[in-house]
Amino acid sequence: MSRPNAAAAPSTPPVTVTARADAAPYVTRDGSIIRELMHPAVHGNRNQSLAEAEVPPGCVTLLHRHPQSEELYHVTAGQGLMTLGDASFAVGPGDTVHIAPSTPHRIANTGDVPLLVLCCCAPPYAHDDTDLLEPAAG
Repeated sequence: MSRPNAAAAPSTPPVTVTARADAAPYVTRDGSIIRELMHPAVHGNRNQSLAEAEVPPGCVTLLHRHPQSEELYHVTAGQGLMTLGDASFAVGPGDTVHIAPSTPHRIANTGDVPLLVLCCCAPPYAHDDTDLLEPAAG
């Protein structure tokens, strides 16, 4: 007696793991210190990017918007004041904020330790999708 052919097992996509320590920090257009944890240009994923943003105590990012990208901010450490459109509100560890495309936003560190935020962008973050809405200081 023969058995029916088993369906082929789905192939497993390549596994990509990024260690935070291996993600070199850089300063992005809004003034935050960024570590790209997962980005198509480097890691092979396709439709989104994930970065950790660090805002030092007493600092604030420049007001900006992303015409194409939807963002999610998830605070992992520190305290901040998020400005989203005309609204401003306190954020802290465990808080997640949705930022619709083209919505002006900034985040200020109101505490005495670095404010750390995971930033997920879809489509993936691109410098040319960042419109600064105020000039840089200096």
